[in-house]
Amino acid sequence: MSKRKRVQSRRGPRPKGFAGVRPDKALGQNFLIDEGVISEIIEASGVTEDTLVLEIGPGTGALTLPLAERAGRVIAVDLDPEMIHGLKIKTFGMDNVELILGDILQTDIKGITEQKMQEFGLKELRIIGNLPYYITTPIIMKLLEADTGAKSITVMMQKEVGDRIAAEPGTRASGAITYPVHYYASVTEVTDVPRECFYPVPGVDSVVLRLDLRDEPKVKVKSEEMLMRCVKAGFSMRRKTLLNALTSLGDYDKNTLSEALEKAGIDPGRRAETLSLEDFAKLSDNLQEA
Repeated sequence: MSKRKRVQSRRGPRPKGFAGVRPDKALGQNFLIDEGVISEIIEASGVTEDTLVLEIGPGTGALTLPLAERAGRVIAVDLDPEMIHGLKIKTFGMDNVELILGDILQTDIKGITEQKMQEFGLKELRIIGNLPYYITTPIIMKLLEADTGAKSITVMMQKEVGDRIAAEPGTRASGAITYPVHYYASVTEVTDVPRECFYPVPGVDSVVLRLDLRDEPKVKVKSEEMLMRCVKAGFSMRRKTLLNALTSLGDYDKNTLSEALEKAGIDPGRRAETLSLEDFAKLSDNLQEA
């Protein structure tokens, strides 16, 4: 993981939102109001006039409007009809902005983006967003597994989650999400974002990460599904030994699991957080053959 810089906490004015619309706590709405952070995200995203941008959770348009000035086209997806209504007013006359009311987890990302890339003759897809804290991991996994051909994913999330995603596999800070992210992408920390950069002020700080999608996964495996299952099982009981944790796979007895681990050169008494991505790849291949 490479790292850029940390910004100082800077309070800004309340966002120029929409009349009569208040942030919805149930939807995890905290609006970014720091112009400096907005500029950093735009710069780090790598967006050009040849780019199709898929924006997740545009809110009041803090990123949408400056993105539209740079990108060939912006597709913004938001679950809140009031946000979409307000954005329609704000983006009136911008013929390169398209708004979609919907849940990103239920959206056919690949189908929509492939169609727009072809329709408008754009050369690359980049994904940008301020992710709701409570569904960050499912969104990240959907984006990684969608096979969209995106060049990068630049997203803001709760710092604790971001630190786990950015951690090197095999370190104490790593978790179940660390391994699939590093399998599909290289990670750069763009900037830390203090809680005061939002309205309303959330109870936690945030971080912006840029995930650059690899042309080929970092390791070769016989089954991606088995690799992800092994990682998930390994971290399902984090304090247990790897041998005991892997029993949650349900398909193998302990003797088979122990043999697969030893064949991969992994002590069955180790814990998942001590394994590299390459270790998990060897283990998953052995279990795929078992």
